[in-house]
Amino acid sequence: MDVVLEIFDTFLFDRLYALLLPASSITFTRNTVKHAATSTFSSMREMPTAVNHASRFLQFEPSHFAYMSAWSRDNVWRQLLSLYMITWLFGTLVYFIFASISYFLVFDHATFTHPKYLKNQVRLEISQTLKSVPLMAVLTVPFFFAEIKGYAKMYDAPAEAPFALYNILQFPLFILFTDFFVYWIHRGLHHPRMYKTFHKPHHKWIMSTPFASHAFHPVDGWAQSVPYHVFPFLFPLQKFAYIFLFVTINIWTIAIHDGEYVSNSPIINGAACHTMHHLYFNYNYGQFTTLWDRLGGSYRAPNIELFSRESKMSKSEWERQITEMEKVQKSVEGDDDRNYGTELRKISKKVQ
Repeated sequence: MDVVLEIFDTFLFDRLYALLLPASSITFTRNTVKHAATSTFSSMREMPTAVNHASRFLQFEPSHFAYMSAWSRDNVWRQLLSLYMITWLFGTLVYFIFASISYFLVFDHATFTHPKYLKNQVRLEISQTLKSVPLMAVLTVPFFFAEIKGYAKMYDAPAEAPFALYNILQFPLFILFTDFFVYWIHRGLHHPRMYKTFHKPHHKWIMSTPFASHAFHPVDGWAQSVPYHVFPFLFPLQKFAYIFLFVTINIWTIAIHDGEYVSNSPIINGAACHTMHHLYFNYNYGQFTTLWDRLGGSYRAPNIELFSRESKMSKSEWERQITEMEKVQKSVEGDDDRNYGTELRKISKKVQ
């Protein structure tokens, strides 16, 4: 995260903090002297340029704004606030960009006519996300702060890996580690004492759209992300690999909610498997693979009808889904308080 923070400092936060919290002449002099030891005499006459770059592979020359705020780049409060803004705003931006791409290019809009699609569902999914992400960011920032303070096992150059092959092995190791713990956290959230308070908001979406991907209760969304943040404190992880994995996880989370059943893989926990989870609640808790569901006795193979457009949108398949779903939903939640919308039920009757 230190690489991301340096990018935001250079192109946004330096100027912003200089504007909102300008340095006094005394503070400005201190900031100048602080960096003078590693600056040439000629550069000191203008502005010190020495900074501790996060990576040797991606470095940016700081502008004069970097030294014009009462809060320098290494100020604890500035770092906490900056990390929060990045987590909140950048996370929201990634959500909207990739969920929108999926919604317009991948998502099957015939889902709108499914009897269990909610009235104004997309608007509700986005609203739930926008309410939750700021609070999830508060809970997430301590991990990022500990990272930039050097407590994580992040490394920069491939030569710094424990051994050469580790630069490749870190990716499957990350997937296996996080998939295992997300499975158990997710399954724990289905415990009756946890479900109605923390996880039910995400199960409001029986037939999800890509915008449901981040529509969680904030504690739920944060809890399922904890393994991703814990991993680099236990295992070495290259800095740019971490950024890549962070973005990829968000895209994957969107993809398993898009309702496009591309692969009927016995190994990958794709959109079809996750649709089974939203329909029938107590199956397929895994994030990436079906491994832990198989070992934990919670795996359910997707209905074969989902892999044909004609059959997945047929009235008979929908009736079969609804009959079982309503029985499970009743046992898990009690009375169904969702608003499906009578107009959509009327439309769905036309779908054969």
